[in-house]
Amino acid sequence: MALNTSAEAPLPVGEVSRLIGGWIDRLGAVWVEGQITQLSRRPGAGVVFMTLRDPSYDISVSVTCFRQVFDAVAEVVAEGARVVVHAKPEWYAPRGQLSLRAVEIRPVGIGELLARLEQLKRTLGAEGLFALERKKPLPFLPHRVGLVCGRASAAERDVLENARRRWPAVQFEVRNVAVQGVHAVAQVVQAVKDLDEHAHVDVIIVARGGGSVEDLLPFSDEQLVRAVAECRTPVVSAIGHEPDSPLLDLVADLRASTPTDAAKKVVPDVGEELDRVRQLRDRSLRSVRAMLDREERGLAHALARPAMEQPHRMVDEREAEVEALIARSRRVLGHLLDRADSELAHTRARVVSLSPAATLERGYAVLQRADGAVVRSPEDVSAGEELRARVSEGEFEVRVAD
Repeated sequence: MALNTSAEAPLPVGEVSRLIGGWIDRLGAVWVEGQITQLSRRPGAGVVFMTLRDPSYDISVSVTCFRQVFDAVAEVVAEGARVVVHAKPEWYAPRGQLSLRAVEIRPVGIGELLARLEQLKRTLGAEGLFALERKKPLPFLPHRVGLVCGRASAAERDVLENARRRWPAVQFEVRNVAVQGVHAVAQVVQAVKDLDEHAHVDVIIVARGGGSVEDLLPFSDEQLVRAVAECRTPVVSAIGHEPDSPLLDLVADLRASTPTDAAKKVVPDVGEELDRVRQLRDRSLRSVRAMLDREERGLAHALARPAMEQPHRMVDEREAEVEALIARSRRVLGHLLDRADSELAHTRARVVSLSPAATLERGYAVLQRADGAVVRSPEDVSAGEELRARVSEGEFEVRVAD
């Protein structure tokens, strides 16, 4: 419950410690899992002191137990072992210190560890952290490679020597960390994050030599798996040997069977690349030569054609065709003009023979009244009426007799 305190009415340290102890005493016993990092068994002492640590979150808590509780598992439990403890939280008021009073200690067996890893694997897999579509491709030629490994380890030597032997110009950004024990997870996670934020690191290799299942547990830690899944830089897992398969192998963008294999997969071999360049250059040269030969044959075939051997022949042939067409056109046009002239003469003759002038020339005359109307019937005129007579050579006036 909340306390009413102020700067004028503070609580003494002892009272605060007593209240905290009262709250903690009301807590029940709990089962706690962790890794033993410190173990103190003083000869003749009835109490055993140890520190239980959570390697994933870098948190520790003190544990005490009676000697007979620890002696029951003393042969299988030592520093570095993972255990499950049934304990009651206690508060040591004089020092203001929290601890756990263990009444039972159980070592975590390999089978149980593997079962937990399998459950974690299923959980992370269901979240899609191991999906193939999340895998990022490795750069063909990384300028700088980030390497997370143990200090002066065989894994570091294998990666550096093999990579530089394959491509001498490659550069490394090395982060030496603990690769087993209680500090391994936190240090590896921090190193991976640092390298992922490094502007010039193109790919990250996490390498470690072989070891037991317990030794490789840090590389199956959930915190590390999630950190690698969040990386923008491609990550290569090179943990242990071929049979070893921590969860890091599943979330990494590429799994290498060994640190040496990682160096081979990340860095190209300069000799192989030079051979490939030579092969491509030879292939290109052969292709160019084949194309030139093909074009030369095509050109020779084209030059051998009659049109190319006698280039004016086609012009001469076309000239003869044009002249023949012109002559034919002239003949056809002449025939058409002659026929049209003949038809015109016949038509003219017919028109002339049927014209009034021709009729007048044959001795006929046309009588017209004063208004120009042609007299066609005797009834059209009257006695004494003056008419105009038109003949072939001219016209004259006539009078109708009474």
